[in-house]
Amino acid sequence: MNSALFLDRDDTLIADAGYMSSPGQIKLLPGVAEALRRASAHFRLYLLTNQSGIGRGFYTMADAVACNERLIELLDLPSPGFHGICIAPETPEEPPVYRKPSPRYIIETIERDNLDKYRCHMIGDRVSDLESGLNAGIQSILIDRGTGESGKKALAFAKDHSLLVFKTLPEAVDALIAAADE
Repeated sequence: MNSALFLDRDDTLIADAGYMSSPGQIKLLPGVAEALRRASAHFRLYLLTNQSGIGRGFYTMADAVACNERLIELLDLPSPGFHGICIAPETPEEPPVYRKPSPRYIIETIERDNLDKYRCHMIGDRVSDLESGLNAGIQSILIDRGTGESGKKALAFAKDHSLLVFKTLPEAVDALIAAADE
């Protein structure tokens, strides 16, 4: 399998409660687990999440890892689940290494795992998610939950760049699977 989905975490897979540091805060959005189980038969799954709370000293990398472990537990994906996870701890004020919109993780992963970049997609709810995919030369897809100023900016960006827009991750996954089956 050389196709992949690079997935944002907060407000794409889980409800964003802001600077989440405890596994008890992790709540899946409706239909996400089932959608990712379907997707895993067609795509390798990768998680790419900005966690500036680490860089700001609000919580530790171990806390972020524990939250991701809870996410993995709730998703209950077929083995191997996620083929890779990148937690970017930088703050927006720091030079980005893996922090989106940096394409570094996506580019390194495509090369390392011999993925076909034309069959890879970055899915998220913010402009930085979309830019990360575009900067890596892959298709970006917006999950437009219709919330907040960042959501309005992301929708405008998606329209300006003719990107696919879906209200939920399950809708996006179903469309990608249907296109892959054609």
